Amino acid sequence: MNTDFEKGLAMRKFLFTLVVLSLVLLSAAACGGAQQPFLETFDAPGDWRTGSDIDVEGEVQEGVFDFLVKADDMLIWTTAGKEFGDGIYEVEATQVEGPLDNGYGMLFRVDDETDDFYLFEISGDGFVWIGRYRNGGNDEIEPIVGESWLESTAVTPGLNNNNTLRVRAESANLIFYVNDQEVGRVTDDTFSKGDIGLMVRTLGAGGVRVQFDNFSVNPIE
Repeated sequence: MNTDFEKGLAMRKFLFTLVVLSLVLLSAAACGGAQQPFLETFDAPGDWRTGSDIDVEGEVQEGVFDFLVKADDMLIWTTAGKEFGDGIYEVEATQVEGPLDNGYGMLFRVDDETDDFYLFEISGDGFVWIGRYRNGGNDEIEPIVGESWLESTAVTPGLNNNNTLRVRAESANLIFYVNDQEVGRVTDDTFSKGDIGLMVRTLGAGGVRVQFDNFSVNPIE
C-alpha cells in the first residue's frame, strides 16, 4: 500500500454524457423535505454520470456500475444527482481487474458545485481510508480517522470478492463499517448534506476495474 498517495495524484469528476445539469438539479430538489429510503440497483443509468475516454470507462450495465480507471495515479468519481443529509449509506463493491494497490468506495455529502465531500474507501490489499476533500482535493485532502491508510481485517482483499461499505451519518457523528465490522468513528461537522458518489483510484499502475451495486440511503430510526 502506497500511503503517500496525495503527491502527484490527478483527480477529476466524470463529465456528463447521458444527463444534463438541469436534470441533476431537479433530482436534487426532489429530495427535499422528509427523507425517503433510497435504493440504486443500477438496472438503468438513472442520473449517474457515465461515459468513457482515454483515462476512464464508467457504464451502468448488467445490473452494476462498471467503473474502470485506465490511467496511472488517478482518482475519478461519479455522482448520482441526489441530496441526502443524515442517514445510513451503504454500497457493495467488488474489484474484478487490476492491481490491488488501489482505492475504491463511496462519496457522501457531496457538493457538486465545489467538489467538497467525505470519502470512504478500501483497497484491494486490505486497507481503509476515511477523510474529507475540499475542491476535489485541490485545496484539502484530510484523513478524519487515523493519519492515513489503516490496515483492516474487515476488508476481504483480492479480486472478485464483494465488500460492503456502510456509514451511519447522524449530524456530525459518523461511524464507518466494512462488512458489518466497525472500522472507524469520528465527530466532524464540516459537511451536513449533499450528493452521493462512487470512486476508483489508481495508486500506481492503471487498469483497476470495480463493480458497484445496491447503493442505499436509509433514514436513521
